[in-house]
Amino acid sequence: RFALFTQRLRTFNVARLDKMAANSVQTFGRKKTAVAVVHCKAGKGLIRFNGAPIELIQPETLKFKAMEPVLLLGRERFANLDLRIRVKGGGHVSQMYAVRQAISKAIVAYYQKFVDEQSKKELKDALLTYDRTLLVADPRRMEPKKFGGRGARARFQKSYR
Repeated sequence: RFALFTQRLRTFNVARLDKMAANSVQTFGRKKTAVAVVHCKAGKGLIRFNGAPIELIQPETLKFKAMEPVLLLGRERFANLDLRIRVKGGGHVSQMYAVRQAISKAIVAYYQKFVDEQSKKELKDALLTYDRTLLVADPRRMEPKKFGGRGARARFQKSYR
């Protein structure tokens, strides 16, 4: 009885995985402690940020920062893709930088996996010539504070008398 149950469960999970993996890629972007995950799949051009449309991001300057890959490559490249973005950690600006990197990596990965290598190369070159951080993570991290000062490198003022 248990063997029959596990067999059914296994076939159900395989069918579900096949359905989920139908033309989809999942990529991430990082900036400082912010991590953004983008699930990119074939669809009708929806871009959702933490469940809401990406157009609702406030303030406007950060919205344009997050939309940079879309504006750079053109809306027509994203017309047949749905992007679902989840972001955690960091501050507002770090989150937007993580989102733009994740979106860029997602479209490059999607084009490599499901379209052709030539168009993927064009996309990658366009993104890299504009800004390298769209595809390559920034390795800089905050240095921990040490004793004897108020920061990582700054020391307390020395007095002789």
